[in-house]
Formats: sequence, C-alpha cells, structure tokens
Amino acid sequence: MIVLETPSRFLLQVLLNRIQFLVKAVELDYHLVEFNDVRYHIQATMKDPHHMALSISIPPAPPETVLANGLPFGAIEAVRGAYGAVMQIVDPAEDGFQLTLKLDLTKLPSNEEARTQLLIKIASLRSVVLGAPLREIMKHLASKAVAPDADRLIALMHRPKESFFLIPQPEKVTVVFPMRFRDSIDVVLATSFLQEFMEARRTAGLNNAPPCHWSPSPPLELKGVPAHALNANAGFVSFVIFPRHVEGEKLDRTVWSLSTFHAYVSYHIKCSKSFMHSRMRRRVETLIQALNRARPDVEKEKKTAQGRSFKRHI
Repeated sequence: MIVLETPSRFLLQVLLNRIQFLVKAVELDYHLVEFNDVRYHIQATMKDPHHMALSISIPPAPPETVLANGLPFGAIEAVRGAYGAVMQIVDPAEDGFQLTLKLDLTKLPSNEEARTQLLIKIASLRSVVLGAPLREIMKHLASKAVAPDADRLIALMHRPKESFFLIPQPEKVTVVFPMRFRDSIDVVLATSFLQEFMEARRTAGLNNAPPCHWSPSPPLELKGVPAHALNANAGFVSFVIFPRHVEGEKLDRTVWSLSTFHAYVSYHIKCSKSFMHSRMRRRVETLIQALNRARPDVEKEKKTAQGRSFKRHI
C-alpha cells in the first residue's frame, strides 16, 4: 500500500528552484492547498532575493482540542528545534494564517546533500507543526514515561473540525480514530477496508506492527468524550503503540503515519473505487463486443444487369 510522503512536493520544488536560480531571482507569490485543508503562502521579492516568507494555515479545530495561539501545543518549540537560525518566526503572523516564518537562504548549508535534506525538512513543515504534540508524547513513550502535561485522554486535531484521541501510559499509548465519511459508498468500502486492515495485522510478517482493532462502537477508553466527537459512521480504529515503535528513526515515521491515517484510508478508498469503475467499464465494453458479434448479418439485395433487385431463396 502507498504511504503519503511527508514533504510537500510543490513546496520542495519551489525551494529547490529558488536555490538553483538565485542569481535570476524573480518575485514569487504562491498559494498552495493540501489535503485536509492545510494552506501555504510562499512569498519572495526581487528587492530581497535571499529571504522568503512561508506562512501556514491549519484546518479549524474541534472544540475538544487544546490549542496555543491557534497552533497545537508544542508547535512553536518544534519549529525552533527543527530549523534553528535558518527560519525565524514572524510575529504577528500573516492575516488568515496561524504561523509565518522567514527563511534566510544565506544560512543554508554549503554542502549540497545537507542543504537538500534541510529543504526537505522545511517542505515538511506540516508534519512539524501538526505532529508536534503527538511527537512529544511519543518521545516520552520511548523513555517509558508520560508527558508531564498529558491528561488521561488527549484530543488532537487531524482534519477540519475532527480529532483523534490518545490515552498515554508509561508502557504504551493507545490511539483511537473515529472514522467519518460523507459518501455512503465510501462508508461501505472503509468498513470493509478497516476490517481487512485489522485482519492483516495477524499475519506472520506483521508480528512487530502495532496491534490494531476496529469496532463499530466507541471503545471504553473514550468514555466521557463529547457525543459530537463520537459521531463516526465507519466505526473506530485503535492502535496500541509500544516503545519499540518509536525508537530512533521510527519516531518520525510513526508520528506521520498516525497524523495522516484518515487521509491514507481515504486515498486507498478512492483508488479502490477507480479500480472498480475501470473493471466495470472494461466488462461493459466486452459485453457490447459480444452482442455486436451475435447480431445476424443483414442480407444485401442483389441487382440484375437490367437494374432489378432480387433476393435468393434457398
């Protein structure tokens, strides 16, 4: 199955082009919208070609989530830790955006490989901002501790006005996703997909994967959650994350996979629908060809030398 890439391809391409053609720097003003209503605004002027302004807007949060100045808690610290002196936070942020950063191209590493890796990290700004609280909780899990500000139940935003829930413990973190879909066909496909997703975990090759469980009703861990947050027409998916799943380089991959799990499921549902529609079209074309071959040939009238028409009867 395909896993969504962490960096934004368009944002990364803009950054690479800016570095490559810095001598011929032109004015830039791009607006970019990604899945789950994450928006970017990229600006650069001819007067100051060595600096770029990058603004990000996250989707509206549901009431059960806790934000700090419109951002997930820990996002500012995560941005500073990820980018250092290369990017500075602009206060106040651009109108309509929760965070604006100023990128100093003169402070990028001279080594091409290191510079490319940093640009990829900048293009992954979405993961740094939205994944900040989840990453902090998983870091404590790796050391088998609970984050000091973590309550028994934590709601984190991942889609417009939708959240998923974490139950942190010293030895494990339980992650619960209420799955919602607008289209009735998507609900049916998602239910089947998630049940198969749960069964696939039991195969021999996935023994080290996080345990997965699907249920049509809310799990007991969500007791006390507001009713509107439990309105899920495709059931609830639970993952149990252990310290071995967030060790070393696994941390970022686990945080990104959990943050984009709903988008991952939606992507594969759309691929399944496209595949089924293609199969249906090919099947219809095959049936039409069979019907055309079964059509009886119409006998053409023949004419004599005098121009009279006749049919031959056998």
